[in-house]
Amino acid sequence: MTESVRLHVERQGDGLPLVLAHGFGGSARNFRLQLRALAPHAATVAYDARGHARSEAPKEADAYTFERLVHDFERVASEAGERVVAAGVSLGAMTALGFAARRPERVRGLLLASLPGTDEPRLRWARDFAAAIEHEGLDAAGAAYVWGERSRFDPAGAKLIRQGILEHPPHALMHMLRATLAVLPDVRTLARPLVNATFPVTIIAGALDEHALAPSRALAELLPRARLVVVPDAGHVVNLVAPAVFNAELTELASS
Repeated sequence: MTESVRLHVERQGDGLPLVLAHGFGGSARNFRLQLRALAPHAATVAYDARGHARSEAPKEADAYTFERLVHDFERVASEAGERVVAAGVSLGAMTALGFAARRPERVRGLLLASLPGTDEPRLRWARDFAAAIEHEGLDAAGAAYVWGERSRFDPAGAKLIRQGILEHPPHALMHMLRATLAVLPDVRTLARPLVNATFPVTIIAGALDEHALAPSRALAELLPRARLVVVPDAGHVVNLVAPAVFNAELTELASS
């Protein structure tokens, strides 16, 4: 299997580099508000994860492990600059955290939003969603697990996600659900190498995103330099439903 895949990358602005990773089922398009808002403050980079939107989608199941996602983030960060602000939403937040744990010397700051839960109900959701894609197709599976009654997202977030999720290759989403989301490590285990890190960490969670609040609080307790921001009336896709707060926090990190 090819170690590296072709990734669609978007860049905007000048200054020190900031790299953004989107969540499962998203794309770099999710960060258009951030690319515009951060342009005066940072050289901001967003990319489509492997198997998503305009990036390459390998057929092999083992192309979609968490380690591969972290490797992709590292590739993009290496092209962006020597030291970056690493940021992400949902699975992208875990990917940014994985990069920071692997390469702390390459990180100036870390922003983690809407951390995904890794308890058994969340892992089972990923397994069941993958099975539904395999047996019923992406459209029916998405209606059942993303934007329908069994959704893990708030209604506004589900609507935004639905607009883009069907553009992704079904096999890629199925493999990522099984190889990554169904076996994600606990956030505290992943972050343990960073307990003595000296760079600032901002953790953002929507007050309505109940699955993100527990891991966000646990991580804030673990990392001495971490600051937790809970956004009122916001759900999972906090960068889209509360862009002013999200952008302000990113700008502060980029300018520090």
